[in-house]
Amino acid sequence: MSASGDGNGHGNSGSGTTSSWARKKFGKDAARLTAAVPERLHRAHLRAQAGYKASGLKRPGASYGHTLGDAVREELAQEAEELGGLVRSLRGKDYAVINDHVLFPFKYDSRPVPVEQARMKDASEVRRRLFGAHGPEEQDAIFPADEYTTEEYDRLHEAFEELGRTAKLVSLFFTCDPENGVHSIHWGEARLEPDGTFSWAHREELPAVGA
Repeated sequence: MSASGDGNGHGNSGSGTTSSWARKKFGKDAARLTAAVPERLHRAHLRAQAGYKASGLKRPGASYGHTLGDAVREELAQEAEELGGLVRSLRGKDYAVINDHVLFPFKYDSRPVPVEQARMKDASEVRRRLFGAHGPEEQDAIFPADEYTTEEYDRLHEAFEELGRTAKLVSLFFTCDPENGVHSIHWGEARLEPDGTFSWAHREELPAVGA
């Protein structure tokens, strides 16, 4: 596949390439960000790995996952600052904002499973609102009447002022485990469905460092 995606909006941004989608979203910072994201995820993994190994525990358990989540957000925030972007806080978590696009990192599995199997179980209202208000527009203009009431729908599509009313979400999905690191990385425009699965308006794969 080309870096700009196929007919279904799925693409592969290989090493040294910058897709037209990335250039549209991130402008002059697209090339650097495309290269930096895999490196930042790798650094976050190394930080989380070092933490659980230093603890002396035989099993990483939740400690690796919690540290990884914080480290990923910190690494992306640092990248945003170096690019002259913003770091905005939402419910106690910092998010990188570059060219009015919010990077939302999500480790969807510890195994190298296809991104089509990604699922967000028991998504909080904050996350559902984040995708509903800042994610890509829904394919159908009329929402399913059996899923939400009008009031619920309006609430879940109200933009977060903390991120900026015009900010758009760029989903950054990856799989990772304590021993092998990051297996795969996908970014693009994802919609969170009511059942916790995702549909993509556009998706591209980035090469994982060391993969």
